[in-house]
Amino acid sequence: MSQFKLSELPELDAEVLTKAQQDSLTPHEVFERLKAGNRRFVAGEVTLRDHTEQVRKAAGGQFPKAVILSCLDSRIPVEDVFDCGIGDIFVARVAGNIANIDIIASMEFACKAAGAKLVLVLGHGLCGAVKGAIDKVELGHLPRLFEKIEPAVERALGDASVADRSSDNASLVQSVVEHNVDLTVENIRMSSEALKAMESDGDIAIVGAVYDMETGSVSWR
Repeated sequence: MSQFKLSELPELDAEVLTKAQQDSLTPHEVFERLKAGNRRFVAGEVTLRDHTEQVRKAAGGQFPKAVILSCLDSRIPVEDVFDCGIGDIFVARVAGNIANIDIIASMEFACKAAGAKLVLVLGHGLCGAVKGAIDKVELGHLPRLFEKIEPAVERALGDASVADRSSDNASLVQSVVEHNVDLTVENIRMSSEALKAMESDGDIAIVGAVYDMETGSVSWR
């Protein structure tokens, strides 16, 4: 895997962010930087970073540029997917990348208190939580989590030409994944007056995306 040298990259992509650098970023610039980071990840041209040095530099404070809500799935290394380093992004993880009140509160902290400029909901193909919701799997507390994905299932079934409710239906699974991202973005806006106001004022953006498990690429909603 090839790596860019530190001298070949913009400072903000290679070093721990300072408060001044975070303040200078716009939501659109953060969005573009995440897109560029994913392109590097897919191409195998990740940034060479000194993590030992980054740990020391980040110890005095954190000024991340984004907060990302991802699924629990172990095959999605979020920082790597966007070629980010220590202190670059907040990451929240939960099966099915659903936004409950605790995660939304964490996003409010990330943006309102800590200065992050972008909220990203990151779903992924072949999602086990989505498949479980489609099949109505009964296991422990999972049905309560699946209730939050059910609106995406219903919306996808309404779109499908063949309403075959089964996790073996690959097109249905992908459709639910995409609708679940979109509905989670909507839920964040509806559930948080603080984040909605920040987005209206242009201080942050709230967006969705889907990670391709086979290619590592991210498609934006």
